[in-house]
Amino acid sequence: MNPSSPQRRHPTTRRAVLRATAAAAAVPLTGCVTAGGGGDGAPAAQGAKSADNPLGVPDATPLEVVIFKGGYGDEYAVHAEKLYQERHPGATVDHKGIQKVGEALQPRFVADTPPDVVDNTGAGRLDLATLVAAGKLTDLSELLDAPALDGGGKKVRDTLLPGVVDDGTFDGVPRTLNFTYTVWGLWYSRPLFERNGWTFPTTWDAMLALCAEIKKSGAAPWTYQGKYPEYLNDPLLAMAAKAGGTDLVKAVDNLEPDAWRQPALLDAATAIAELAGRGYLLSGSEALSHTEAQAAWCRGRAAIIPCGSWLEAEQKGVAPDGFDMVMAPVPSLGGGDRMPVSGLQAASSESFVVPARAKNPRGGLDFLRVLFSKPAARRFAELNSTLPTVSGATDGLTLSSGLGSVKAAVDAAASHTFAYRFRTWYAPLAKAVDDATGELATRRVTPAQWADRIQKAADAVAADRAVTKYER
Repeated sequence: MNPSSPQRRHPTTRRAVLRATAAAAAVPLTGCVTAGGGGDGAPAAQGAKSADNPLGVPDATPLEVVIFKGGYGDEYAVHAEKLYQERHPGATVDHKGIQKVGEALQPRFVADTPPDVVDNTGAGRLDLATLVAAGKLTDLSELLDAPALDGGGKKVRDTLLPGVVDDGTFDGVPRTLNFTYTVWGLWYSRPLFERNGWTFPTTWDAMLALCAEIKKSGAAPWTYQGKYPEYLNDPLLAMAAKAGGTDLVKAVDNLEPDAWRQPALLDAATAIAELAGRGYLLSGSEALSHTEAQAAWCRGRAAIIPCGSWLEAEQKGVAPDGFDMVMAPVPSLGGGDRMPVSGLQAASSESFVVPARAKNPRGGLDFLRVLFSKPAARRFAELNSTLPTVSGATDGLTLSSGLGSVKAAVDAAASHTFAYRFRTWYAPLAKAVDDATGELATRRVTPAQWADRIQKAADAVAADRAVTKYER
């Protein structure tokens, strides 16, 4: 699961953090909406703008920073706070590293006395969609258009990896900025493949041929985290997106009629069904938790497992010495794909916000400008073996096998990255997809039935006037 969450706890909500399925895990916000400015009703403090202070941080104004202290810890944030104080010597920083962000801060947002910066992450975090609708978050456009601290004349937005700004944008306005970059793919042990002369496939036909060879060796070709079938959704949806292109992804997210019955989605569902039909899934995988499936994979009981790029960090102490796990992009369905095989499902997470009623929102914006600089992001990567959203932050570092493969995949993908938004926007639909894929992997439904079940759920969301709709 995502290491930004408490270690080995609440597996479904830990994953929800990363995928931002906010409705299922977040604390709702209630209370009146007031105008921007300090929590005591006074205008927010602002200083003179200059080349050295483009965001107008007022002199000697305290800054309150609240960080979710999960698997990533908060040392990286403390480091960024020291860099902030070097820029603003008269400022004091009140640092709070906590776990239950929503429980701690929901009363303060309602009372309009929030901190200046919040890392809104973790199980029970505040619901971003509700915060946005209530007018509780600062527009981050000014930050994104400010000069990056070490960007060679670039704006902050130009130093971020593809899709990061979009991930935090609501109705055309950037409200959050995500600090970690997660990529989903298929994982294997490089030494295991080298010993057996196996080459990781780039097409699904080649994947099926490889699975036949792996099965002969006595190991299962695949396993998956069966109690949480959304893990198996990732390769399915990635193959569909590569085949159908961004138009397919948008049709799904926009709740278009028959979007889930598109040929590429049916083909991708058929591909996943083939794994079960041909006996290529580790027996009993459907009953395994994420930790159990990943441990079985590390012990060599299966050769391939789907997961996000947090896997290496999570398997420390589990994977044996010399396991050298690496991630590869999901294979293409065929030669007619509209994206190259190097395309990646990728999204940012670890969501930072500046509350609209903060006492020092200017300082909050500049703290994020510091945090999203190469020195601060590089320190995060060193501490957590995780890719930050700042382009080039890991350049020159000695990377582990897993993180090195993730970086190489991101570099190869270039602009060919994609992400579905229905998980963020429509939690009931996300659950319907997960449940249907669990049934698909156990051969309880056919690919056509899988599509019909999900389309019915999507149509119900589309028809529900109580659900706020989004469009891309």
